[in-house]
Amino acid sequence: MEKYVINGGKTLEGEVTIAGAKNAALGILAAAVLTDEECIIDNVPYVEDTKVLLRAIENLGARVKYIDNHTVSICGGTIPNSEDLCVDDDYIRKIRASYYLLGALLGKFKYAQVALPGGCDIGLRPIDQHIKGFEALGAKVDIVNGGKVVAKADKLVGNHIYMDVVTVGATINIMLASVLAEGKTTIENAAKEPHIVDVANFLNSMGANIKGAGTDVIRIRGVQKLKGTEYSIIPDQIEAGTFMTMAAATNGDILIKNVIPKHLEAISSKLTEIGATVIEYDDSVRVMADGRLKSTQIKTLPYPGFPTDMQPQMAVTLALSQGTSVITESIFENRFKYVNELSRMGARIKVEGNSAVINGVEKYTGANLVAPDLRAGAALVIAALAADGFSTIEDIKYILRGYEDFDGKIRALGGQIEVADTDRDVQKFKLRVG
Repeated sequence: MEKYVINGGKTLEGEVTIAGAKNAALGILAAAVLTDEECIIDNVPYVEDTKVLLRAIENLGARVKYIDNHTVSICGGTIPNSEDLCVDDDYIRKIRASYYLLGALLGKFKYAQVALPGGCDIGLRPIDQHIKGFEALGAKVDIVNGGKVVAKADKLVGNHIYMDVVTVGATINIMLASVLAEGKTTIENAAKEPHIVDVANFLNSMGANIKGAGTDVIRIRGVQKLKGTEYSIIPDQIEAGTFMTMAAATNGDILIKNVIPKHLEAISSKLTEIGATVIEYDDSVRVMADGRLKSTQIKTLPYPGFPTDMQPQMAVTLALSQGTSVITESIFENRFKYVNELSRMGARIKVEGNSAVINGVEKYTGANLVAPDLRAGAALVIAALAADGFSTIEDIKYILRGYEDFDGKIRALGGQIEVADTDRDVQKFKLRVG
């Protein structure tokens, strides 16, 4: 089984180019099936989650073609309109974004059957708000044997939908289901993340009529049909934030290219607060750190607050900073599962309810680690890069779901990291770099 082997203690310096936003790509790829015409989508991250979703779309009967690793052509006109249509295989159950095909297929055919989604085990992510939205549009939704969600409607009619909680997934799914519905749909208490705006922009480029994306009230006027389009996905703010914290934790100097600095303001603000230097350019940011950083307090919140997907990476950085920091997790209840792994490296972190109290230490020591989920796995890589000595990180399948060429980009910055299949590979790496 593949693992990362890392020799830490190196200062990371240089440039890194950020891929397209995974969370935007998943919504956009699903949205492409809403039209019978061809959509050409650029800046698609070449990661496991997007590959799995594209395979599912192809299995539905759509024509899917990689023009290159980052450009995909999708034509949904060949998908049969049949109640035998079902999105269900071992792969699709592993990713959370499978549920976007519910909204897209329901919007197009007034019928959808999709396996209940999986993804990282970071806490409860119920789909009750998705179901609430679909039912408000006129669909009947059931969960049937085998863990499949079945949604069907004679027709979909716009409605006023108030989200009980701010949820990115449900906001996108209701947009997908309602763009072809009759009349006007209003989503109140909508999520405001950059990928919500990107999905809305993509749908509008297909001929949809969506206004207010990026605010807490989204208004959608249904149209009769959508057309093909060409579109480029925004950069990934979480990949960018991961390299920003990597620069801070390793006392490095990294220029992070192909970003939208405004999307990174919550991260930039906290890094500046603890003593790192963040310089913003038009489409890049430079992060530098020299010496130990300071402590702070963080509470994860929906955008534009501090993102929950950056919480583990920031915790790794704060655990090397002077003083006591507190991180409060308000989105997912299982997001501190990495703490036990980090403690094996010498971190001093105590979890109390939904908060982690972090007493900074001067250094980490290399250890054998296991990635518990996607973002925590990336955080453990940062910790290993900052640590003295060698570390191994198992279960990197989680990391590969959301980071494109992660180890290659780190090596280009001077980090010593390789993918190893066997213990013998690990020993070879240690002999070569040690």
